[in-house]
Amino acid sequence: MTMFDRYFGARQSSGDQDYAMPSHATAKEFGKVDVRRTGAEVQVRFTILMEPEGREAEGWQTGVALDASASMKNWYGRELEGTVPPFLIQEYERKGWVTLRREDGRRVRVFQRESYKDAIKRGYLRITENIVEPLAREFIAYLAGGLDADGGTTVLYWACDSGSACEVVGDYTEDQCRKLEISGPQDRGFGMGTHLAPAVRYFVDRFADANRGMYVFLTDGRLDDLDAVKRLTTQLAKDIAAGKRNPIKCVLIGVGNEIDEAQMEQLDNLDTGTDVDIWDHKIAKEMRALVEIFAEVVSENQIVAPTGSIYDAQGHRVWKCTDGVPATVSFSMAASSEWFELEVGGRRIRQSVVLTAPGERGV
Repeated sequence: MTMFDRYFGARQSSGDQDYAMPSHATAKEFGKVDVRRTGAEVQVRFTILMEPEGREAEGWQTGVALDASASMKNWYGRELEGTVPPFLIQEYERKGWVTLRREDGRRVRVFQRESYKDAIKRGYLRITENIVEPLAREFIAYLAGGLDADGGTTVLYWACDSGSACEVVGDYTEDQCRKLEISGPQDRGFGMGTHLAPAVRYFVDRFADANRGMYVFLTDGRLDDLDAVKRLTTQLAKDIAAGKRNPIKCVLIGVGNEIDEAQMEQLDNLDTGTDVDIWDHKIAKEMRALVEIFAEVVSENQIVAPTGSIYDAQGHRVWKCTDGVPATVSFSMAASSEWFELEVGGRRIRQSVVLTAPGERGV
């Protein structure tokens, strides 16, 4: 059992405080920095930001799953913003571009396509920006071109129809995805709920025999099946720990401005009763580089430098390695130390371990 397992495997008392430093407050050389405060000590575990290498880079199957719940329409560029003035509505009615009909006992206006096009042309309406397409293309290209064993990443929409359905788009290479139109499901409707478990099951079942799996899920809001995802994750972790299936890594990427990060953190920090860590999470606008999706993938067996040391804020050396610095490092220091420095390769990298206030994302 590693030092990290002892310190972070389970909360030891109600007074313990565990948190991960947010991406924007993490040194560019580090992937993820986990902190636990227990009285007079602070325990830290960090990873070096790098892609898998050697055998760790072989045999991956990859997927990108896009939230297609109704709240995502705006982010796919499928909504209109603005207001049509009354005089223009009257003009459209005279032209037959607006009709009246009864719905639920009320008379409602139905705007035809011509009215939308004209209002957009005049500047009264505008189509929302599609922020999902360029982001999804980046992830697909990155995984297909640099990791996937077959050179193609599987793309699907999830949370369709009732919220539990998936629509598989297909497998795309790095070149193919550059022209891939990503505007929401075509054969299914935008969902009335947000259920993640079916999408996870699709990937783990389809690629059950893969040596490794990396699956990225883009979403804008709250999961309606969080408990089901936790149960599924726990079972997968137990199967991996028992050698019944190969490792997988799932990364939730939050997009938009109504992200429920508390749920993401619950999955990220889920105690499965094993040492297997399946979920990580990121906020898209805070990501410094796509390589961050590998923040929790690097192995303790990967060596990044021949020697290294870590110093606390008081200048005391709290960790030393002379036989190969691993990509994952765990150490402890006095709780009064607000930062540490990793000395490696003739330079020092400073990293804060203090949040500005409980629950805040700054430093």
